[in-house]
Amino acid sequence: MTLPSVPFEIRHELPGWTLVWMLLRLRPGAEERLADLRRLRHEIAQVARANFAGEGLASHPTVAAIRALFRAAGCDPTRYRPSSEALLRRLLKGEELPVIHPFVDLNNCLSVELAVPCCVAAEGTFAEPVVFRAGRPGETFESLRGPFNLEGKPLLADPEGAFGSPITDSVRVKVQEGTERVWMIAYLPQDMVDPGDVRKRLDELLAKAPVAEVEVEGISPTDAR
Repeated sequence: MTLPSVPFEIRHELPGWTLVWMLLRLRPGAEERLADLRRLRHEIAQVARANFAGEGLASHPTVAAIRALFRAAGCDPTRYRPSSEALLRRLLKGEELPVIHPFVDLNNCLSVELAVPCCVAAEGTFAEPVVFRAGRPGETFESLRGPFNLEGKPLLADPEGAFGSPITDSVRVKVQEGTERVWMIAYLPQDMVDPGDVRKRLDELLAKAPVAEVEVEGISPTDAR
């Protein structure tokens, strides 16, 4: 599947990454599909445990590629883990995927399925131009985990500053009660994961738990096909 370019200005300063962007709208009556979402979270967790049983995460090709990209940006992935690896580690310890919000829960399922970091940012919480770069000395943001040092870490920034990363996101773009649309962003190691597979996998998840629908999709950089 050939994806169009992202419908806003974005510049990549970090090589080796492909970002897939999808604008999702919450479906009317999504709250009536929470049981479907619960079953989906459980299914995804079971499949992940079966797929990674007896295999060290670090040896998985996609996980290893993400780790290498972290190191290239200046970040130690064993200290600041990619969000996908953090989720997978929780599942392998016997924990379940957390229940947060339909958008976030769906995002976590996709991240585990693909073994790549995925995030959601509420529509209207960031502006163009967007840049994907490494964090600068002294750069921080208020993350979902509290104050977070961004130096050397891959991140997304707009004219107001950093707002997201493949580790954790800022409070500024947090999904709130009443959020109707989000940008879901999948951080892919270039030439390792087919960008077209992201939408395909998401469609499969939505067929089982139809809580949202994709309105717009795109890819950055534009030459990453």
